[in-house]
Parts: sequence; C-alpha cells; structure tokens
Amino acid sequence: MTKSIREIELKLELDPAAQDEIKRSGAINGFTASRAVTKTLQSIYFDTPDQALRQAKISLRVRKSGRSWVQTAKLGTGVMGGLSSPIEAEHAVSGRALDFSVIEDADVRAKLTETIGEASVSECFETVMKRTTRQLTRETDGAHIELAFDTGNILAGPESHPLVELEMELKAGPSAALFEVAKQLLHDVPFRFSPYSKAERGYRFAEGQPDGKAVPFFAENVVFDQGITVEHAFRDVLRSCLTQIAENRLAVLASEDPEGPHQLRVGLRRLRSAFRLFKPALNPATMAPLDQLARTIAAEAGALRDFDVLIDEIVEPVVGKAPESISFDALLADLHTSRGKDTRTALVTHLKSAEVNAFLLDLAAYTEGRGWLDPENFDQSSLLAQPIEDFAAQALAKQWKKVNKYGKRLDELTIPERHEMRKAMKKLRYGIEFFGSLYPKDAVKPLLKRMKRLQDIFGYLNDVAMAERLPEMSNVTGKNALTAGQAIGFTIGWHEAQSQAMWQHARGYWDATKDVPKFWS
Repeated sequence: MTKSIREIELKLELDPAAQDEIKRSGAINGFTASRAVTKTLQSIYFDTPDQALRQAKISLRVRKSGRSWVQTAKLGTGVMGGLSSPIEAEHAVSGRALDFSVIEDADVRAKLTETIGEASVSECFETVMKRTTRQLTRETDGAHIELAFDTGNILAGPESHPLVELEMELKAGPSAALFEVAKQLLHDVPFRFSPYSKAERGYRFAEGQPDGKAVPFFAENVVFDQGITVEHAFRDVLRSCLTQIAENRLAVLASEDPEGPHQLRVGLRRLRSAFRLFKPALNPATMAPLDQLARTIAAEAGALRDFDVLIDEIVEPVVGKAPESISFDALLADLHTSRGKDTRTALVTHLKSAEVNAFLLDLAAYTEGRGWLDPENFDQSSLLAQPIEDFAAQALAKQWKKVNKYGKRLDELTIPERHEMRKAMKKLRYGIEFFGSLYPKDAVKPLLKRMKRLQDIFGYLNDVAMAERLPEMSNVTGKNALTAGQAIGFTIGWHEAQSQAMWQHARGYWDATKDVPKFWS
C-alpha cells in the first residue's frame, strides 16, 4: 500500500513587480538551477455544506494542468511563519469530479470518509494561476527545492481576488536550505509570510473576509495544551512573536500610523523577553545574533515611537491648558519634521534592508528548525522535554524576584532605576501572557490587571523624563526659538506636577500588587 508524503513548503507573498524581478534573477549561489517552466493551473476546491474538511484542516481539490487532471488531498493545512507541512495524497483522475477510489493511502482515505460522513461534497471556489517553476539542487547535502512563482486569481462566487505568491517546496535535503535560498532570492525585497494556504484564503474570500492588509497587528494570546513540553511551548511563543514582528514591519512601511512602530517594538520586546524566560533551555550561541538584531530594530522603532508619544501624549494634551500667549506651533512643527525626516526615514530604510529580511528568515528557520539545540549541553534534552507547567512557575518566580528587588526600595529609586523596574515589570507581564493559559483565568487576572496598571503609571513617568530632553531635541531657531522654549517650559512643568501625583498612585498600586497571590506558587 502506497503511503502519502509530507511536503514542506515556505509560502511568501510579494509585490507583483518584485515577483517579476525575482523571477528574472540570476543563479543561486551553491545551487544548480533548471530552466523555468510556465503552466496555467486551474484548481477546484471541495467541501461539505458545513465546511467539515476546513474545520479538520483538510483541503481537497482537483487541478487541471494542460489536459491532465490531478486530485489532491492535504491533511494538516495550517501555515506558521510561512511554513506548511501537510501530508499530501496526489493521484491522477479523469476530470474535475472527485474520485476517492484512486487514493492509495488507506489512512488518508479513512480520514476523508470519517470527516465527510454522510454529507454531500460540492465545489466551493477555484483558483486560476500562472505558475512558473524552477528546480534548484545542491550536491553537497542533497538539497532539492522547487521554486513556484504563482500569479493569478481566486474565484469565489462572482468575486475575483488577485494573489501573488512564491512557494518554495523542499523536495529533499535539510529544511534550512529553504531559508538559505529565500535570503538569496529576496535580498532586500520586503515580503510577507503567507498566513494562509490557498484553500483557507479561498474560504475567507468566499465568506467576504478581506485579505490581511498591511495594518498594525496586535499579538494574539498564546494558548498551550496541558502537558505540552518546554520545547513546544517555546516554539509556539516564537511563532507568535515572529508573526507580530513580520506583520508590523509591513505596517510601518505601508503607512505612518503610529501604532505600527509601537506594535513592532512590542513584538521585538516579546521576542527578547521569551529569550530571557526560556534562557536555561537554549543555546546562547544561536540565540545571541537574533537577540542583538532584535534589540537594534527595537531601538529604531522605539525612537520613532518616542516622537509619537512626545507629540500625541506629552505636548498636544497641554496645548489647551497653556495661556494664550504661549504658542506651540513652532515646537510641534519641529517635532513632526524630526520624526519624519530623520527618525522614520532611518527605521524605514533599515526595515527595507537585506539585513532585516535575513533576520526574519533566520528567526523563522530558528523557530521551525529547532535552532536552540546545543550539542554541548547534555542536560538540554531533558529540560526541553519536561512539561511546561514546572518550567513556567520557575521562570515567573524568577522574574517576580527581579521586580520585587526594585519594589522593596521603591521610595529610594533613581530615575534610571525606575526605568529598570519598568522593564522588569514588562518582562514579567509578557511572561504572564505567555504562560497564563496554563492557569485558571480567575487566578491570573488580579495580578495581570495590576501589572498593566503599574506599567501604565511607570510608562507615563518615563515619558515625562523623556520630555525633559525636549530642550536638547528642539531644532527651532530664529524668532520662533523663544516661543518654542516657552512651550517646552510649560510642557515640562505641567507634566512634572502630574507626575508627582502619579508617583503617589504608583506607591499604592505597588503595595496592592505585591500582596496579590502569585498564581504560579
């Protein structure tokens, strides 16, 4: 009996012009490339009226290429970080109708029969793609990768939706080869990890759900199954961070929405916090380069975010509170100019670079290729294999200890120490959000709620400290320098008065927070 194969694909979305440019690119270093072959593919997807196959992460289609029809069933169609690895059963059929009798893998046939039951199966949508393929091979490690450049449309009812996608299928060899080739192909071309298979995209179009545009992306909750291992938990956290970083990179490039750089920085901070929380189980040598570049990009996004905060949350709120004799026009115009001309330009330039492309692909390779393994750490295997519950409790207790060290000296903290306490609280909050699904919601909520409030207070205090740098940040000269100086003085004075009251709230919230039961204990 023939068994089906498990394919490994890296799916990337590109701008049409970029796709054409990459298609015409030259040789890939280290690989032998075949001549390009272009075909038109018509694919018809099937499901039951209640979408039983979709719910089971199964796609079922027939595809016409030339005069031939091929039926394909894919089991496990989820996409993570652009990677999918479904089990695929592919067989020739006589036309666009389904024929389960040709499926040789008994397990696949049984799974389809079980999922469909007595329901009818009918056509849901179709895709028409112009596909150009090239075969890449490398003798040294047996790598064989098929590049497939797809340009076409998904047809769902009366609607037609364009799709441009690059699929890289690993036919043989190590999965790292996929990302190695992607880095060479893409260089500095911005891309998106495809969040959906073509089947899932078709379902979404048919239901009228818009395709994901480049808008600020907020992290989704990480939910662990009970008993999941430390290694699998770390992988799931990394996937969440990678998605948030990659999506918000595109959001920053697409618009000046201030939420874009903010969520980009949040994603990078979550990643770095994950590295710290899981540090005992990781190989420091492979983690360090990713951590360092994440820090660099976060600092650049943070610089832009700082201008947004200064403008939107520090200066503009006091405009209506100042005497009419004080004008804020020159100061605000200067801040907007500095934000766009220098800070945003620097961030956008870096986000478009080959270095950031490589960072995203390296992080994806690290996530999906177990990049944290350390051949010299003989205790690592047992640590990675242990249930996440015990590890999570230890990690949270350790981070709480760091926060509490500052909290015990709250009244004595210097401004820099307040900032360090804020960062320690942020890491603890991320840890609670990572591991929170392991505990009852009612146990997690009281501490998480207070941590968020404390973070808001400390965040405002940090913003006020940043506002004190306004005199050195101002580039206003000439006759407007005096009015800008008056606006700066009023802004700093008003917020310093508010910060004194806010600091009293911080003390009270800390006293309440330290007495909240720690749910991991």
